[in-house]
Amino acid sequence: MSGVSNTDSFIDEVTEEVRRDRLFGLMRRYGWIAVLLVLLMIGAAAWNEWRKAQTQTTAQAFGDQILGALAQDEPGARETALNDITAPNPSAQAVVDLLAATETAQRDPQEAASRLLEIADREGTDPIYRQIATLRAVAMPGSGLDLETRRTRLNGLALTGGLTRLLAEEQLAMIELESGERQAAVDRLTQIANDAEVTAGLLRRVTQVIVALGEEPPAEALLAPPPVALGE
Repeated sequence: MSGVSNTDSFIDEVTEEVRRDRLFGLMRRYGWIAVLLVLLMIGAAAWNEWRKAQTQTTAQAFGDQILGALAQDEPGARETALNDITAPNPSAQAVVDLLAATETAQRDPQEAASRLLEIADREGTDPIYRQIATLRAVAMPGSGLDLETRRTRLNGLALTGGLTRLLAEEQLAMIELESGERQAAVDRLTQIANDAEVTAGLLRRVTQVIVALGEEPPAEALLAPPPVALGE
């Protein structure tokens, strides 16, 4: 039995040595792959950190450019400075163009409205900026946009969700009043007041218009808390 035990022990040792030799052989043959994977992981992490730093630096520089442009005393100087900014991406460009259009509106509302609609129609721009540009253009006094153009633009926004939809509905009600459709405007304003997503500010605005038209304010407006005065 002792001989059998020694034989088994010898076989186990030989087997272990064979396994070790195979392992070392595999490491010599394929170990470079593991090293390469580690280097790639380290390189990817370093690249990611560098990219984050570059993105942050670019964003800070872009923000400084905007602040510098808005710090100009004259509207024309602000507009020129904003137009000279090179934006890092389409969304950033939309922000610059929206600000520049605001400055343009002071001297030429029609040009400003045209620029805003160009933003609204621009491919690759985030929908929220396109929606803001549309709302700003159709609500701008002296924009030169006819009723049907404004109505068509707003009808598209009214199909979206959230606050944009309600703001578009508010402007549609103003167009209905402008074109003599009084009851349609009252009905639309009432629907806005009764909407579950209406904000306190929007509720106050539509209620004021409804009351000014000689109609009873919606029950929701009566339950809404009064506006808080600044400093309270």
